[in-house]
Amino acid sequence: MLESTFKLSEHGTTVRTEVLAGITTFLTMAYIMFVNPMILSDAGMDPGAVFVATCLAAAIGTAIMGLYANYPIALAPGMGLNAYFTYGVVLGMNYTWQVALGAVFLSGVLFVILSLLPVREWVVNAIPRSLKIAISAGIGLFLAIIGMKNAGLVVDHPATLVGLGDITSAAVLLACAGFLAMVILDHLRVPGAIILSILGVTLVGVLMGISPPGGIMSVPPSLAPTLMQLDIMGALNVGLIAVVFAFFFVDLFDTAGTLVGVAHRAGLLDEQGRLPRLKKALMADSVATVVGSGLGTSTTTSYIESAAGIRAGGRTGLTACVVAVLFLLGLFFSPLAGTIPAYATAPALVYVACLMARGLAELDWEDMTESAPGVIAAISMPLTFSIANGIGFGFISYVVIKVATGQASKVSAAVYVIGAAFVAKFVLIS
Repeated sequence: MLESTFKLSEHGTTVRTEVLAGITTFLTMAYIMFVNPMILSDAGMDPGAVFVATCLAAAIGTAIMGLYANYPIALAPGMGLNAYFTYGVVLGMNYTWQVALGAVFLSGVLFVILSLLPVREWVVNAIPRSLKIAISAGIGLFLAIIGMKNAGLVVDHPATLVGLGDITSAAVLLACAGFLAMVILDHLRVPGAIILSILGVTLVGVLMGISPPGGIMSVPPSLAPTLMQLDIMGALNVGLIAVVFAFFFVDLFDTAGTLVGVAHRAGLLDEQGRLPRLKKALMADSVATVVGSGLGTSTTTSYIESAAGIRAGGRTGLTACVVAVLFLLGLFFSPLAGTIPAYATAPALVYVACLMARGLAELDWEDMTESAPGVIAAISMPLTFSIANGIGFGFISYVVIKVATGQASKVSAAVYVIGAAFVAKFVLIS
């Protein structure tokens, strides 16, 4: 059955290899079970319910990717978009988390439609590469400032906006130690570097008396506080157009980049460098977002951490199915999620930020008409505390600079439309 479903021999793999690859992938991304509830709880959501929603959304989305698209790629609520959900939309724009979930649902529906239509490649290819790179890097910088804030390393300052926190406090020192441990363990190719560091810092904090001890396993908490609580009608508010747009395009770019990047490492691209069954992979990702919003979590997307499982030999959807099963087993560790403090998860945000920010190196620094809009987009996200604002400033500056330098013909129609939409948003709605 496994052979006929996943075509193991055709991909040169075995059940044992796929299972080990699935375990490896799960260990590298299991941190999301603990980080996502902590971030979304700041939006007023029940952390226990979010924990269950996170595990279920990851399990369902990953199972669809494995069974329907037959790719060794795992999905879970995306880092960056969960922070934007909480700190940008709910706390920054004063919308309820129910309305924010509605915006996630609408972005998922748009993604489903795009996956069904033959225009998805046109949309992806119409966006300048510099802006795609900058958006990913900017989200990383956005995560970094949130992570440093949660760790207590960065605090608000009346004169300079931000300043240095109390670096002598035990919590800050443990957060710094956690980040260093993640980098060191990752360099040593230790599977699960992030989750091991989070658990290690939590244990030290409990032993030092900084954090109260808690349980490890129990029956999963109720999903009722978040299940189907999304407010779709509220999300249709004109002021949320940019938010839906941000969720949609970030997920689209992130998914496309992750799918191609991971497939390239696995040797799954065809002779033309294209990804077979791309439509199925995009559909799996978009359906996962729709399902996740109904369960009660932010955008569910493909994880670049899947590359760890591919490095371990994963080549088919069986790897993804193993990850899905492990996320279901993770449902019984909700007490552990409640035990882990902010200073233990904050280093994970900064670590992921480092991985995402490296994309800035790929900008064309010899052409300022390409690099300048990218930098503007990237630095605007953390400084305005909004992914949507960063995307808007990036598109507007790109159009203006290209037109002013006589390169209007190099700008696609889609970019003009997006830039004009953001101008209207800033002028009429902000």
